Amino acid sequence: MEVDVSALAPGAAYRLMIACLVPRPIAWVSTVSPRGVANLAPFSFFGGVTSDPPLVMVSVGRRRDGSRKDTAANLLALGEAVVHIPDRERAQAMVATSAEVAPDTDEFELASLAKAPAMRVRPPRVADASIALECVLERHLELGRGPVDAFLLRIVHAHLADAILVDGLPDPERLRAVGRLGGERYSDTALTFDLPRPSRPAR
Repeated sequence: MEVDVSALAPGAAYRLMIACLVPRPIAWVSTVSPRGVANLAPFSFFGGVTSDPPLVMVSVGRRRDGSRKDTAANLLALGEAVVHIPDRERAQAMVATSAEVAPDTDEFELASLAKAPAMRVRPPRVADASIALECVLERHLELGRGPVDAFLLRIVHAHLADAILVDGLPDPERLRAVGRLGGERYSDTALTFDLPRPSRPAR
């Protein structure tokens, strides 16, 4: 099958992208509003950008009426967030926080999640999350015809659960990180395999 992607309607292009770009890591992002209301929501247009400085990108779509989602509005107002990597154990709670609710709704309470204070940013973190990355806003871009709000976030502090660590780093099988597939389908990293890289040529 051949597809002229440039000729697709936006909805069809979106469905094709989310079916092809799999599994997508999920940024489970906590922010806080200028009024102090905590927000927590997942986004699967997410990935690493650079390691020096350590930057991640999170793309936040607009609401159907074109207004900014709470995550985007809070990031633009205060410039801080905590990016969690959701695991299988917390997958249901993560999906619960994707509900469209009023800005004064605290999604931590909605999903019965305990908060813990961050070390260097104002938003709280999910207390029992295996990975929580405290971030500050590096750059904001409006992209596409939507548009979407794309954020480059610089990681300034990391919380890592001891139970997932091997030699001081998160192990994917212990973490069981949840990835997004198409529609309502997800995967996790419980089953992995190794493929050695080609050896470097001798100089």
